[in-house]
Amino acid sequence: MSNKRIALTTGDDDGIGFEVTAKALHKLGPQKGVQFFLWRNDNASAKYLRLIDQKFERIVVDSLEEGLKIEGPYLVDICSDLSPAHWVESTAKACMKKQLDGMATAPLSKTLIKEAGFKDLGHTDILKRVSRTKTVHMGFAGREFNVVLATGHLSVAHISKHISFSTVAEALLHADQLRKSLPASKRSKPIGVLGLNPHAGEQGMIGGEELLVFPNLASFAKEKSIPYVGPLVPDAAFFKENWKKYSVYLCLYHDQGLIPFKMIHGQDSGVHISLGIPFVRTSVDHGTAKDIFGKNKANPNSMIDAIRWSINLTRQQS
Repeated sequence: MSNKRIALTTGDDDGIGFEVTAKALHKLGPQKGVQFFLWRNDNASAKYLRLIDQKFERIVVDSLEEGLKIEGPYLVDICSDLSPAHWVESTAKACMKKQLDGMATAPLSKTLIKEAGFKDLGHTDILKRVSRTKTVHMGFAGREFNVVLATGHLSVAHISKHISFSTVAEALLHADQLRKSLPASKRSKPIGVLGLNPHAGEQGMIGGEELLVFPNLASFAKEKSIPYVGPLVPDAAFFKENWKKYSVYLCLYHDQGLIPFKMIHGQDSGVHISLGIPFVRTSVDHGTAKDIFGKNKANPNSMIDAIRWSINLTRQQS
């Protein structure tokens, strides 16, 4: 069996991406059947390169094309003068060509993407463009519970306009994709779908979105053999006693899912998974944290999770 080839992009030069990636690699060490490709710039901290070298035999190259020619038990270190936004684009293109099996990404600022000349607003838009995928959902896997977002970065004023049966049904399919990748004990639990309104609408007394979506969703889920429960009352769904009841929480808008997820998991665990693209992409669930750049304070646990998930998901696709 050939090695799974996984690229690690380290994001903004003045963010914590390279620090958390180096610490994660040091913690994980070489993984059987996996070859890592590490994107970084030529100003990357020598201290963290030495940390990597304690566990890996590292070969430095100038480009991904050169690195792809290298086989064997090596970490391929791509020292690149391209923008980190181009690292993501090049990696995605290589994944589409089956030259790489997956990618795990450190945080990348929207400002840097714009400065690179891209019209994309973030990692997800770059991946959608390269893969020509219409709909991608953000999934978040944590130690305590997992979340999928039915909609993305929308103004609160516009959320209800985007909630429809088709929107939630497509998100449910991707939530089921995440459910099937979980350990058996978690996989057996249903997906909990949250309502939009307080008290999940109270049968139409506090908003009608639930009545428009959930009757049809029940028959759709039955047809697709997707176990689900809903609509869950949003202000009670994330009580601790409910965490083990559901494989995944399907939340209807960004903050409905990410406020509880980040409150519980912080930077101690948690990984972002792109659902819907034709290759594996995982990411940390935090930002660039430029305020602590160069201070050796960054917590690598989310990057450790991202790399582990990338390995496991690429193996599941074999």
